[in-house]
Amino acid sequence: MDFSQNNLFGYIEDLQELTIIERPVRRSLKTPEEIERLTVDEELNDIERAVYLLSSGQDIQGTSVVANLPVLMQQNPAETLRRVLPKIREVLHVAGVEMQLTAAVAFLTILQEESASIHTYSHSFLHIILQNLEHRDAGVSNAWLETLLAVIEALPKETIRHEILNPLVSKAQLSQTLQSRLVSCKILGKLANKFETHIIKREILPLVKSLCQDVEYEVRSCMCRQLEHIAQGIGTDLTKNVVLPELVELARDEGSSVRLAAFETLVNLLEMFDADDRSQTVLPLVKSFCEKSFKVDESILVSLSFHLGKLCNGLYGIFTPEQHLRFLEFYKKLCTLGLQQENGHNDNQIQLQTLEQEKKYISVRKNCAYNFPAMIAFVDPKNFHLELYSTFFCLCHDPEVPVRYTMAIGLYEVAKLLDSGVYVIHKELVTLLQDDSLEVLDALISHLPEILELMTTGGENSGSESKLLTVPDLIPALTTAEQRAATSLKWRTHEKLLQKYACLPHIISSDQIYYRFLHRMLTIIMTNNVLPVQKAAARTLCVYLRYNRKQEQRHEVIQKLIEQLGQGKSYWNRLRFLDTCEFIMELFSKSFFCKYFFLPVLELTHDPVANVRMKLCYLLPKVKSTLKVPTDKHLLQQLELCIRKLLCQEKDKDVLTIVKRTVLELDRMEISVDAFQKRFYENDLLDQEKEREEQLLLEMEQLEKEKQQNEGRSISDKIFEKKRRDSKTSSTLSKSISLSVSGSSSSASTSKEGKKSKLVRSQSFSTQALHPKYGNIDKCSNKSSATGYTSSIPGVGKGSMLPFSDDSFRTRSTNISGNAVFSSSTPIATSSRNTANSVDQKNNGTKESHSRKMSLKNRKSNS
Repeated sequence: MDFSQNNLFGYIEDLQELTIIERPVRRSLKTPEEIERLTVDEELNDIERAVYLLSSGQDIQGTSVVANLPVLMQQNPAETLRRVLPKIREVLHVAGVEMQLTAAVAFLTILQEESASIHTYSHSFLHIILQNLEHRDAGVSNAWLETLLAVIEALPKETIRHEILNPLVSKAQLSQTLQSRLVSCKILGKLANKFETHIIKREILPLVKSLCQDVEYEVRSCMCRQLEHIAQGIGTDLTKNVVLPELVELARDEGSSVRLAAFETLVNLLEMFDADDRSQTVLPLVKSFCEKSFKVDESILVSLSFHLGKLCNGLYGIFTPEQHLRFLEFYKKLCTLGLQQENGHNDNQIQLQTLEQEKKYISVRKNCAYNFPAMIAFVDPKNFHLELYSTFFCLCHDPEVPVRYTMAIGLYEVAKLLDSGVYVIHKELVTLLQDDSLEVLDALISHLPEILELMTTGGENSGSESKLLTVPDLIPALTTAEQRAATSLKWRTHEKLLQKYACLPHIISSDQIYYRFLHRMLTIIMTNNVLPVQKAAARTLCVYLRYNRKQEQRHEVIQKLIEQLGQGKSYWNRLRFLDTCEFIMELFSKSFFCKYFFLPVLELTHDPVANVRMKLCYLLPKVKSTLKVPTDKHLLQQLELCIRKLLCQEKDKDVLTIVKRTVLELDRMEISVDAFQKRFYENDLLDQEKEREEQLLLEMEQLEKEKQQNEGRSISDKIFEKKRRDSKTSSTLSKSISLSVSGSSSSASTSKEGKKSKLVRSQSFSTQALHPKYGNIDKCSNKSSATGYTSSIPGVGKGSMLPFSDDSFRTRSTNISGNAVFSSSTPIATSSRNTANSVDQKNNGTKESHSRKMSLKNRKSNS
């Protein structure tokens, strides 16, 4: 800060100005006389106080009474209507804007809350509304008009006709004020749906025609926008004979706002016109609008670009090939409006664009991005690459954020339309994921799981090619997006992104998730300062752990969770450990939680921080629900012991209160038993399904290891055979070696034959993951029957979703191949039969060798 002499004098002058400003504030304090006038007798009831304040109080007190009118109507409607409402009518004649606006809202609230019957409301409130419709302030007039339009919906026809329609004839005349005629236009649009056709034709349509030809362009424009509502009320025939001619005339009006209103009304009424009207009347008008939009009237460009998709698809059936191409080229031109430059000049040959023009062109390109899915339907998705890809590329790389934001929002619709050809836009997906603006990223990740699924599976009609071949830069783009969201201040975007990243087991392989994303989630849990972000990362980490394919990696992650979170130095980490355990109980089976996390959770009952112990107490009922009797009886005893220690040793009052409340809840809980019970049917079924999937993961991992070992053995056999042929040994040795080799190869082939079906199933299972359309990634199908149930088993690797049933794993007892058996009565598979056989063979082999060694020792000793 510069404390030179000049600056010091400047500071003194600023302080003097502040003292001058403060003086009027002190003078405006209420004097004792003013406070006396604002004081109300406390003995007055609500009605008397309201009447007193409206009669002799100040404006702010009267406004408070008007705002409180709905409450008075509910408490004492008769006295309010008899004493308070007449006073409000008197005050509103001279009231200011604030009280007028408050009264309009209060009257509408009374109507919506049905504090008075419709007859009472029309008798008491309707006249006040009509009297204030033509207030000199436009805002007040519009507020009362909105209230009146809402009242018209509830009023009976006779009341509307006598109180509103009949006076409207005089209010719509040219001799009335501009405000009165504008109000009449909006009321006519509302009345068109309240009367029969003959009444509309006789009493309403003449007023409509008169207002469409009004001398003021504001009135013509306002009436033109009401023609849509009137057309819906009078039907197709009258619309063609009465409304369409008026729209054609208004479309050629000298006022640009009138022409714009006519164009938008034509687009909205396209469905009501037949093919002849569209081809002979509407299409020429639309062509005229498009031709004049660049040369004569740029004011319609924004509206034209917004409605172009609806317009092209609405007129699709009557387009000639030439007209089809012309409208497509017009759309492409709008998509690059303000960007293209030819020979130093842009489209309209203006070298320097004003700021207003730039804003208009940005709005046009944004509207084109909004209409892009409609234009894909217009050209047919099969022609996308030829007709629209270059335009799509330009919009995704537009220099303005609103355009790219709109493209990111609509990318899912584009992907759905392209279906099997969706691979064409994978570069633009990567580009938008790495966009500089977080707004664009936030818009994109709203449907990121669905987009990635379509992108990596290639749509419904694609083949079975590798997913990552279609999107090679996907993983770096996803990691870059997460890092940018993490370094920004927009934590909600980061939280949303982490939640959506739970879909990745369905998209990429387990190893890629482990090395690129899983450890990152653990880092976020431990280092991020925003609780929702930490919880989102914890849940996504649990999902990754749930579908990880390697037991070694799973054990490593579990150990880190327990050591770095559950036994971490920071109590904040220990709190997050409890959150993570809650997600584990939600996603994993009960046996998994009890095996790895039950005891580490109970250890936190001795935590030195009261908040950790308190959070644990809240979690204990869920922890107890994971137990099964008699299998987990020892864990139940540990739980009871910890609760007793908390009751006896807890010194914190708040924690002790929670402990006592938790004890009562735990006493009321029933523990499920190992046997299947009807009262726990759904929960047990879901838990069995989770446990079955976890067991399948272990089996598939074992099968993959066996496959790799068999491949290694076959390679070593080939090398040994080559050496045998190269070395010229005796024929006897050759025969013995050949016999041994043939024997080993036959046994290897037998084992291969026996495990072939398992390995195939292993590969298919490795390509499974939970489909996003089934909800959250942790939820399983609950469709079941009395004897067996069929479910979609989510996998962990890459591939498409395939249904598995118990029958797909069930084999006959006479099957020689030794496939895994999963009967409907035993849905949890503990081990494969082939593995058991191999173990038995090894055991038998070791027993025989042991007996031979013992016999040799005995012989030596005897000798």
